[in-house]
Amino acid sequence: MASVELKDLKKSFGVVDVIHDINLSIEDGEFVALVGPSGCGKSTILRIIAGLEHPTSGEIRIDNMLVNALNPRERNVAMVFQNYALYPHMTVAENIGFNLRLSGMSKPEIARRTEEAARMLDLINLLDRRPAHLSGGQRQRVAMGRAIVRDPATFLFDEPLSNLDAKLRVQMRTEIKALHGKVKTTSIYVTHDQIEAMTLADRIIVLNQGRIEQQGSPLELYRRPANTFVAGFIGSPAMNFFETHIEAAGDRLVGKLGEGIAVALPQCQASAGDQVVIGVRPEHFQISRERTALFGNVTLIEPTGAQTHLVVDIGGTSATVVVDGEEQVSTGQTLHFRVDPDLVQVFDRKSGKSRRETGAEST
Repeated sequence: MASVELKDLKKSFGVVDVIHDINLSIEDGEFVALVGPSGCGKSTILRIIAGLEHPTSGEIRIDNMLVNALNPRERNVAMVFQNYALYPHMTVAENIGFNLRLSGMSKPEIARRTEEAARMLDLINLLDRRPAHLSGGQRQRVAMGRAIVRDPATFLFDEPLSNLDAKLRVQMRTEIKALHGKVKTTSIYVTHDQIEAMTLADRIIVLNQGRIEQQGSPLELYRRPANTFVAGFIGSPAMNFFETHIEAAGDRLVGKLGEGIAVALPQCQASAGDQVVIGVRPEHFQISRERTALFGNVTLIEPTGAQTHLVVDIGGTSATVVVDGEEQVSTGQTLHFRVDPDLVQVFDRKSGKSRRETGAEST
């Protein structure tokens, strides 16, 4: 295991800057996810750590050692790719042990390590098969086994589940988390799927256009997003945003949405008359049987089983609301809602930054 540190990291392709002054420290044994939309630079950062790309400037340190001049093999990292990259003419056992054979390790030691990894990944009965006779999930486990046997200082995962169907993705998420619990190797996981990041990682790094928007534990980012970008990216379905102006209502502030609609606000760095954006997660709306100041008309109903997703017109804004699957709702119905003020997010309309008085660390 090893720590990983990036200092003042920059990367340009010609005149296009894709990574801007990234500073990041990953602790020994930590599982960190790099998330963000396509083109945000997360895979480029991973490839720079692996030695597959060279930074324009900045330092990469693994276990406190500067590795900028080292090739990928010398860095003692193992990368698991999206496309498995298995040799079709080799068996599972031969694929897992291939890198060990290249390094000149003895056959008994290769066999021992291969069997150990195969047992860990439930591949012991598949060692004589070739990749063509394996499912997608089994192929990905073989790719992980090939990384495990090297006993690397760091695992690098580059969207390893993107080619799997929905059921296999859930299964493999569980297996990757269980694997990290067993080997406790420092892991850096790149994904555009924020559900993967939230279920797997100790810490999430949210990237946007080559910069870190915010970092913190999954729940920190969910509960206290630093800005509208993070708020809209973390959470599924995505957070609803409403442009509003603030008015005083007794001893607290409310956001007025027009048409008599209002949302009670938490303690925040704002005052009556301010123009702000408020954010409410779909799951934080609660249907009220009484008339409230927050209401809207149902325009679309999407049953998903245990939950139902409603699209509701609230003051001219189309909002997503998640309710219990047993709730009886019809299109065109007017619903009244309650939202705990402490669950409401308040953002500056111009900068997009949070105006909550406390929040997760942002960078």
